Amino acid sequence: MAEQRRDAEQERTWAELVATARRTVADGLVVGTSGNVSARVGDLVLVTPSGVPYDRLTPDDITGVDLAGRQVLGTLVPTSELAMHLAVYRSTDARAVVHTHAVHATAVSTLVPELPLVHYMAAALGGPVRVAPYATYGTDELAENMLRALAGRSGCLLQNHGTLTYGAGLDQAYDRTAQLEWMCRLWLTASSVPGLAPSLLTEAQLAQVGERLKGYGQRR
Repeated sequence: MAEQRRDAEQERTWAELVATARRTVADGLVVGTSGNVSARVGDLVLVTPSGVPYDRLTPDDITGVDLAGRQVLGTLVPTSELAMHLAVYRSTDARAVVHTHAVHATAVSTLVPELPLVHYMAAALGGPVRVAPYATYGTDELAENMLRALAGRSGCLLQNHGTLTYGAGLDQAYDRTAQLEWMCRLWLTASSVPGLAPSLLTEAQLAQVGERLKGYGQRR
């Protein structure tokens, strides 16, 4: 397929995507080139390339595929986790996806099938965060496991692997990743106190928070 001519929106989104990817490193959510970020512009998915340090990415490194996974922008090979990103875009209204190997979240993924309801911000992800069963990275099996864990949610844990969240834009997707990592750290910290167990919220309490969050923030 002939490469598309990139436009101003694609270039602006690419710059935001690279900034978000660099933020995952700066905030300690990934090490090196682990993890990946993508954003959808129309029927084009811009995505971080495989194995390239984020601080080396330039505007000329823009990498894009169509929803079938065919590369239509750039010459760098897209992330090896492309199947997961495309599965999210095909199945949801996501405009951005963030995948990390955050330490606390990955630790939790090895311990439980679902993050216990230790904090009400689980409501911002749609409810109790599930753990997708382990599968080899980059495979369709992992993408399928992830989609099942994402049902009714905007984020999930990937067993022995990391996190994946999506949102209406890169800022929202990133914020959900950061919130998920924080909740995992909170649960691990509370659970580490000898002789005590953290109190957990009920589904009803979480539902009440979900209703309140619908009106959260500034109205324009």
